[in-house]
Amino acid sequence: MLVLLPPSEGKASSGRGAPLKPEALSLPGLGAAREAVLDELVELCAADEDKAREVLGLSEGLRGEVAKNTALRTAGARPAGEIYTGVLYDALGLASLDAAAKRRAARSLLVFSGLWGAVRVTDRIPSYRCSMGVRLPGLGALGAHWRAPMASVLPEAAGDGLVLDLRSAAYAAAWKPKGEVAARTAGVRVLHAPTRSVVSHFNKATKGRIVRGLLTAGIAPRTPAELVEALRDLGYTVEDHAPKRTGSAWALDVLVDEVH
Repeated sequence: MLVLLPPSEGKASSGRGAPLKPEALSLPGLGAAREAVLDELVELCAADEDKAREVLGLSEGLRGEVAKNTALRTAGARPAGEIYTGVLYDALGLASLDAAAKRRAARSLLVFSGLWGAVRVTDRIPSYRCSMGVRLPGLGALGAHWRAPMASVLPEAAGDGLVLDLRSAAYAAAWKPKGEVAARTAGVRVLHAPTRSVVSHFNKATKGRIVRGLLTAGIAPRTPAELVEALRDLGYTVEDHAPKRTGSAWALDVLVDEVH
């Protein structure tokens, strides 16, 4: 099973670890595309702070994020699972998983990123600010920048098992599973059952709890249909929408009564 996650907007500090080693990151086929984004982002933030804030969509109060980006090659690096914070990652609680569940997380979780493309939670990265919705002056829209390298690398990373897609729309734009990979891909929405509406906070929290439940229980469904049964066994109310066309992804709605 491969689980596709969005990053968090907020991130923990880089800390005092050894600096980034780009060549050590997972999915080495993304290396050239990573270096291109890293080079332009560092140069932009070092050359013109005001323009960098505009490009990155940062308010005056987040000016310090620009300075953080200038030091990406020298700042301390930590496992991505420690860098990403926020509602989904709080609910996932990687640090509190038992040893077996942590090993499963290392194998199965893939976090999408405007800067790195995608990384595993064990990959060591510095704290940064660069969302997938950014349009860099030289490279252009990052979602488009990542499509070709992702299309080359991600099918192999997906292997022959289930792809559980929990990404937000901006990050889903970087890679859309196709063909037989799409046929074993399931996207999940979390809906407030009484209103049938998506609410951001509990949508993220529930997705984090879903992943934690699968990892803790050691459940690795191989197909979307097996995922539906696994989620129901974990106590979730799930509506499945099987694709009408061959080679299309499944859509699952998880219904939650309480917003928390």
